Amino acid sequence: MHVSHDASAAAAETIAFDDFLKVDIRVGTIVSAEPFPEARKPALKLLIDFGPVIGRKKSSAQITENHAAEDLVGRQVMAVVNFPPRQIGPVMSEVLTLGFPDAAGKVVLAGPMLPVPDGGRLF
Repeated sequence: MHVSHDASAAAAETIAFDDFLKVDIRVGTIVSAEPFPEARKPALKLLIDFGPVIGRKKSSAQITENHAAEDLVGRQVMAVVNFPPRQIGPVMSEVLTLGFPDAAGKVVLAGPMLPVPDGGRLF
């Protein structure tokens, strides 16, 4: 499945609400962020706390153009938590951290506008 990082891309096909419910998107707080020099494209290794039910999960994210590792700790982000883990170099990425393309197509992380409890599910 190819996902476009182009803001002008056409809308995806219509799906049923039950299909949306299959995607488990949760909010979590970044507890550590560090460079990931082994990645093919510039990326950061993230450890995100999704609260007591989901726990802490690892993610690799190609977000270096708009986000510095030192600015991310304590920031809340959204991630898909029910995809199978994916090996990315030496890191097992356990969640897909979500973002939107800026005008140049580079990722801007998605998160709540106000603090919310970690682990909350998007609806």
